[in-house]
Amino acid sequence: MKFKYIIYTLALTVLAACKKDLGNYNYSPPSEPILVNFTDRTFDALVGDSLILQPYVELDKADLYKDLIFDWEIFVDEEARSDKYTGYPLKIVYNLSPKTRTAKLTVTDKRNQMKYFFPFKIAGNTQFTKGMTVLSVDAGVTKLSFVKPDSVSILSNLYYSLHNENLPANPVQLFAKPYAYQPGTAEDYWVIAKDGEKSSVIIDGNTMLRKRYFPEQFFSPPANIVTERFEASKGFATGIINGKLYLSVTTTAPFAPDWGKFASPQSGDYTLSPYFGNTNNFYFGFDTKTKAFVSFSSTGSYSGTEYQVSGSAFNPKSIGMSNLLFMQPVPGTTYAFFKDDAGEVYELSFSIDMDNYFSSRIIKPYTKKVFKGSALVNADTKWQRSGTDVFYFSSNDKIYRYNPLNEELRLLDANLSGKKISMLKLSGNTLTAGIDGALVFLDVSVGSNGKHIKTIEGIPGAPVDFVSKNL
Repeated sequence: MKFKYIIYTLALTVLAACKKDLGNYNYSPPSEPILVNFTDRTFDALVGDSLILQPYVELDKADLYKDLIFDWEIFVDEEARSDKYTGYPLKIVYNLSPKTRTAKLTVTDKRNQMKYFFPFKIAGNTQFTKGMTVLSVDAGVTKLSFVKPDSVSILSNLYYSLHNENLPANPVQLFAKPYAYQPGTAEDYWVIAKDGEKSSVIIDGNTMLRKRYFPEQFFSPPANIVTERFEASKGFATGIINGKLYLSVTTTAPFAPDWGKFASPQSGDYTLSPYFGNTNNFYFGFDTKTKAFVSFSSTGSYSGTEYQVSGSAFNPKSIGMSNLLFMQPVPGTTYAFFKDDAGEVYELSFSIDMDNYFSSRIIKPYTKKVFKGSALVNADTKWQRSGTDVFYFSSNDKIYRYNPLNEELRLLDANLSGKKISMLKLSGNTLTAGIDGALVFLDVSVGSNGKHIKTIEGIPGAPVDFVSKNL
């Protein structure tokens, strides 16, 4: 009897337990959020432009803004990291290099801490294949902007938008470094600035993303770097840094990491002016230390004043003035404009015969005279030279055309509304003037005296330089 009682007791316990368990089957799991046309989709993004993702979200009895947390994650595989953002909708300036990237949205229901995951992709593209990149100064702040091909749409202060930092102060040049052996292209933009605290910056020409700061362009950077001016010499960068001539290293393959870097300056006791030039056979510049024209071989070996002088108009080995305002050494006749200590501007003309560099180096001085436009030249006058030795220079809000062959000095017709000229740039028969807030394009072809072509407005501040791609 005792055994039966135990079995009976156990049976009642099991039945009671079964009856109690019936209530568990009434459990209803929380509803999941519904995102319309989002999961596993690929969204297009333009580097440097706004990316806004605002999917339609539905969750039973949930307040989209009070009850839900939205965490976005974009995976940057090549750097073994991810960019993370919080909020709804996602609003960012897309700043990753062009490629398709995996991403994930995590939605958290704050009421029960449930998390829901929604994978998607972002196809990053670039909008900088065609257009104009403009370097300007706005209230002392250096800004980089991009003008789209319609000449109306402008991405202002683009560098700051992408990197949340300002460019270095006192910019002097926007140098377009070409692809190896492809002159006229723009692989990178070098923002060259004379800032004692911040380095010049190298920017990817396709994405406008910073590649590196300028000290990284050296194998072993100098303690102090004063970047002054650069040219695309023979398909690679040549420039004046700390008053010395630097040539890019080109002994590796063009795709190698060391291609185009700088090693040591070309040795010699000299301090070069930023106005230098080069040919296939030599480099030519002005040494402000000795007040003399100097030359280098095609490989950069310094020869200084080891040349012959044929003519007596002036002594190229002892100019007597150190303030070179403008010079663009060219085959044929070269013109150089100097200002003396009294403020007078002199025009020097001469030829450079150094094509057979190791057998014959000759400078032939032609003339030295007071420049006809001397009284118009001020401290921030801008200069440009045409392929036919016609010069354009600014004087406050005016532009003058000067022909040294007959000393004709002519004021251009352009009306710049009294705004001071901050930049001049000549391309073919088009002269571009930078004034506060705008770029003004002028026709300087034969028979035209600076006729207005168009104006691009909306530039932040005063333009310093610009590069046009495929326009």
